[in-house]
Amino acid sequence: MEPYDARQNRLLASLPDAEWQRWKSRLEPVDLPQGTVVHEAGAKRSFVYFPTSAIFSMLYVLSDGSSVEIAVVGFEGLLGGCTFLGDGTTPTSAVVLSAGMAYRLPAELLKAEFERSCAVRHLMLRYSQALITQMSQTAVCNRHHKLENQLSRWLLLCLDRSITDELVVTQKLIADMLGVRREGVTEAAHKLQAAGLIRYARGHIWVLDRPGLERHTCECYQIVKDEYDRLLPALEAV
Repeated sequence: MEPYDARQNRLLASLPDAEWQRWKSRLEPVDLPQGTVVHEAGAKRSFVYFPTSAIFSMLYVLSDGSSVEIAVVGFEGLLGGCTFLGDGTTPTSAVVLSAGMAYRLPAELLKAEFERSCAVRHLMLRYSQALITQMSQTAVCNRHHKLENQLSRWLLLCLDRSITDELVVTQKLIADMLGVRREGVTEAAHKLQAAGLIRYARGHIWVLDRPGLERHTCECYQIVKDEYDRLLPALEAV
């Protein structure tokens, strides 16, 4: 693949050739810095985004301005499913969690393709079910599990959507994503580092022992991963 091949996104890679031929000239590459607001809550989506190396964070923002992450989206999926699931708006916003590339497609085109093509509809609905599982499990995890487990789950989900073993992210950003105090994230990160699972320095996190991190997290991570694998089996070979 070329460095910025749109089919590095696994949903695009899974399109039948007829659909891919209709889409490819309309896909626009975009380079997205960390912190870019891609969608505002309540705003009509003009584009849907298929990440290749960028990672998006879907956030629910409260009236006092605080927020909590409900899902992460990377090269396994797309951002903007409300285009074909509803009226094109949601009460969530989306920001770039990890800088990188994505391809955007006019929202109306995806909606038309969803209605036109059984293959597109089948693929998008199965992905949407997997994403809903991630959202649901995130809510359960944030309510019932220790912060150390939540952080482990979050790191693994991000790692699954990253093209490297390094995450460029500050403790404050992690705290904002998890909806917790920064001091709690600092303590949890120190425990993981002391156990030899990660290394953390100046806004960079390296995962040193992925199997160990998987053993350290709660069951929520594996439930989400299994559901993505079950619903999107064809994507594993990409």
